[in-house]
Order: sequence, then C-alpha cells, then structure tokens
Amino acid sequence: MSDLEPLQEDWERALAVVAHPDDLEYGASGAIARWTAQGKHVAYVLASRGEAGIDTLPPEEAGPLRAREQVASAAVVGVDVVEFLDHPDGMIEYGLPLRRDIAAAIRRHKPDVVLSGNHHATFPGGFLNMADHRAVGQAVIDAVRDAANRWVFRDLDLEPWSGVRFVAVNASPHAGHAVDVTDTFDLGVASLREHATYLAALSGDMAHPEVFLRRVAEQAGSRFGGRLATTFEVLVM
Repeated sequence: MSDLEPLQEDWERALAVVAHPDDLEYGASGAIARWTAQGKHVAYVLASRGEAGIDTLPPEEAGPLRAREQVASAAVVGVDVVEFLDHPDGMIEYGLPLRRDIAAAIRRHKPDVVLSGNHHATFPGGFLNMADHRAVGQAVIDAVRDAANRWVFRDLDLEPWSGVRFVAVNASPHAGHAVDVTDTFDLGVASLREHATYLAALSGDMAHPEVFLRRVAEQAGSRFGGRLATTFEVLVM
C-alpha cells in the first residue's frame, strides 16, 4: 500500500536551494543522485556557508571548511555547480535581500523544478524546525514567483524565468510525494559522509549517516510500496 504519489520526473533541470551545507544530504541527496544518473542537471545554491554550525570551530575557520565539504559532497551525487549566497549562518532573515538573491539564481539557472528544505514550523514527528530553514524555505517559494515577474528586481538585469513547474520541499510534514532511492541510497550516505568535520561534532543518530538515512528512508518507504524513499511536498506553480 502507498499513500504517497511518485514525484514527476519528466523534467531536465533542477535548482536546489537550502540554508546550510548538509541540508540536502540529510534526505534529498539520494534522490538527486537518481536524477543525475538519469542525465538531469542539478545545481546547488546555499544561503550560507554553515559557519556557525560547529561549536568547537570559530566561523572564520568553519565556513571555508564546510564549503569545501559541501562541494565534495555534491560531486558524489553528480552535482558540479555549488554556489553560496553568503547570508549569515544562524541569522538568515526572510526578506527582500534573500528573495532577490534566490530570484537571481533562478533566472540564471532557468530550472524546470526548484528543490528546497522544509519551511514549516516542525519536521515530521513534531521536531521543531529552525529559523534559517524556515526563512530560506519561504523565500524560495516567493522567489520563484519573483523570478517570473520582469517588474520585480529589475536591477538584476536578468531576463525573467517563468519555467518553474513546481517546488519540491524535502522533509516536509505535509509530504504527498516520494522518490524511490533504493538504487542510489548508498550514494546519498556517501555524500553525507563528506561532511566529516560537521559529523564529528554531532552526537546521536545524526552523527551516523547510514543509520539516520536508512531509518528515514524506511519510514518513507513504508508509505511507498516498501522501497527506500525520500519524501517531498509538491507546490505547483
């Protein structure tokens, strides 16, 4: 039995926009590996460099290190375009500057699909979401519309892009779609392992990529025919 619909895959280009290094790897990278193996093009845009994410490292050291780990992580799943917007980690604000930066990225990359992280107050299971995730997720949704309107952010000197068919929100408590990641699960695990310095500073299941990702994928799969899966909330534009 399945109560999740397969995510449509009849598209060619995706842009993934999230707050921090590692955000995509905690769930979506297995799906991204599947899509790049199909010949689709996926690019990453990160609002910050994750410089405030390691308690034992000052931001001026953590930021460059985590950016390097993100580039290596993306390469594992076939992504060779990784951009950083350099908003301040831990203090990312929803507003026009963030929407402008994301709209510019959408106009440059011209995606058919935009991927993002959870913008809701909680994750599945009721765990509280953090401010950066909420701010970036909501800004992504709004920036898709901004990017399509030639009279919004005219100073960018970029042609509008109205070709985004839908936004796919990973790790949403309102997911109605899923992607089978059985064949690319190991690549998703390997991509998360590239965040070695970050993982070393964690404790619990999140410090163990295979354990954490398998549990989440099996939970999703229990609603998707028993296959390992990752879930998405789909917002049709």
